[in-house]
Amino acid sequence: MAHFFFFYTQNTDSNYIILIFVYNSINEYTMKQLALIACFLLNVAYTQAQEKMIEQPPFSDWSSTSIEVDKVALSDTATVLHIKAFYRPKNWIRIASGSFLKGDDGELYPLRYGIGIAPDQEFWMPESGQAEFKLVFPPLPETVTSIDFSEGDTEGAFKIWGIRLDGELPKLKLPAEATVRVKKLSSLPIPAIQKGKALLEGCFLNYHPGASSDFTIYLSGALNLNQKVKIKIKDDGSFSEEIPVLTTTPAIMYTGSDAISLLLAPGEKTNIFINQREICRRQSKLHREKKSDEANVYYGGYLAGLSAEINKLNFQTEIDSDYPLFIQELKDKNAEEVKAYILEKQQSKLREIENLKATKACKAVLHNAVNASAASLLMFVPQIVQRVHIVNYKLEGEASKEYVKNNPVQLPDNFYDLLKDFSNLNTPEALYTPQYARLTASQTFRKAFGKALGTDKGIYFDLSIVANVLNGISEFTPASEEQLAQIAGLDNPAYLETVKEKNTELLAKIEQNKKKTGFTINEAGEVSNEDLFASIISKYRGHTLLVDFWATWCGPCRTANKAMIPMKEELKDKDIVYVYLTGETSPKGTWENMIPDIHGEHFRVTDEQWSYLMDSFSIRGVPTYLLVDREGNITYKTTGFPGTDKMKEELLKTLDK
Repeated sequence: MAHFFFFYTQNTDSNYIILIFVYNSINEYTMKQLALIACFLLNVAYTQAQEKMIEQPPFSDWSSTSIEVDKVALSDTATVLHIKAFYRPKNWIRIASGSFLKGDDGELYPLRYGIGIAPDQEFWMPESGQAEFKLVFPPLPETVTSIDFSEGDTEGAFKIWGIRLDGELPKLKLPAEATVRVKKLSSLPIPAIQKGKALLEGCFLNYHPGASSDFTIYLSGALNLNQKVKIKIKDDGSFSEEIPVLTTTPAIMYTGSDAISLLLAPGEKTNIFINQREICRRQSKLHREKKSDEANVYYGGYLAGLSAEINKLNFQTEIDSDYPLFIQELKDKNAEEVKAYILEKQQSKLREIENLKATKACKAVLHNAVNASAASLLMFVPQIVQRVHIVNYKLEGEASKEYVKNNPVQLPDNFYDLLKDFSNLNTPEALYTPQYARLTASQTFRKAFGKALGTDKGIYFDLSIVANVLNGISEFTPASEEQLAQIAGLDNPAYLETVKEKNTELLAKIEQNKKKTGFTINEAGEVSNEDLFASIISKYRGHTLLVDFWATWCGPCRTANKAMIPMKEELKDKDIVYVYLTGETSPKGTWENMIPDIHGEHFRVTDEQWSYLMDSFSIRGVPTYLLVDREGNITYKTTGFPGTDKMKEELLKTLDK
């Protein structure tokens, strides 16, 4: 009689069961007995082959929006992450071979291999900007309910924290300060103007060690004693910082693409509790449509109810928030038509605000913000008309310059008479407006606003005088005796006290800069534009050069210069010369007092020379970097700071040539 032996094995890589049938003839078994054995073995094989699949598991935090976990396949032989990647088409990402999972049991589970991706190799994104691959890890104990994915602690490493294998995030626990009921305001309190410090306290809820160690808030009030403040995050996710302010000051912090607004005031405490898992959900392409009752941030302390209401509404007050559409809709419009367009959009937004289910105080803040946005845009109508034409007709280089030169936009004398309808911007309530700083810093608006109102008295005009001096001090221009006398004539003594303190700090820094070394001011010399760059780098021939096109007013330039300080120290024994080029848009005094902290060779060229260099190297923005080898050949070019790791990598490549 014909019989079969049944053997089974399991492929640990793919979790598939292989049944092996061997034909034989054995008299001691009956067909009935063999059938029972076959059913038993098939059942065992099926049971062991099963895998548990978690679809789109929720997670707590991440370091990048470029990869997401679509599924997690669990079996007794492997853990497989099904990854969906979202990144720029025709650019690459890379998964490190040293990647691992960390379970809530404290154990590490190293990456075995990838399916559809090779670890440590460039994975090029298709035209769609979306791709899928799998990462295979060892099996996890059944007791593990949460895992972290990490490439390690290198700069830019992919990390996803708190991936839930039970499919649910734990209940959010809020600090007591975030659960206090706050009284809704029927009207805005009049902000005090006094010298003092605001206390900002709070935490990142469910903070994961290894996530960001600091964050930056950007002050956007009428008078900003600091443009931005970096705040250190403690190991438990909490933070506390005293911030000098002169009055109620709106501020913004960014976490991913989310902008979190808050209000600071002298002598007041502001609490913010940042719910990173909700922020990540909103940014996630896989989870953003899922229902959630959580807020991205919870407030306590100073005007917590107002801040929470504004944050929840998330009303867009900027008239040009959709900038491409703004430019497109203004095509072929003249100055009067552009003004009419801005005013129509302003009125439309004000009508929307009136229909919101919000307190009067909240509506007042939003109303002032829309007016400030409209007023700011009106100041730039001539530039907007020219910019709209250049963008819509795709003018570049010399063609763009010729158009601007040959098509000046003239405004009639009464063009800004309509600003009389913006009188609410000359009231204390305007201090709650983030966009207000643009207006207090604008001498053009000050002149036009005063003419339209028929007066130069009021809180806006006082703030504008002080802001003008403080902005000069921030650009290394000390206050003059005339300016100090003008501020002394204002009603509030806090203005003069604050300006004197900041001016004294600046004068001390200027004296310190005179003693600093490590930088050299160079003259470009009298050479033709065609020979300018070759002349500048000729004295450094035989060395590897990092050439930085930058400007003193460029925030990313200044941030990058600070970020490269450790790299420059690490490479100090290498044959590298750092050359910095800027133009006349960088005020001479500001430039001279900024470069002592930027070690290298410095050149400040004329407007004409700068324009020639921009066109010659097709530079469309700053910072732009060129790496030049010992023979004078350009080996690398990038606009925008690529990060210290990438810059170091390219520098070392150039050194090896």
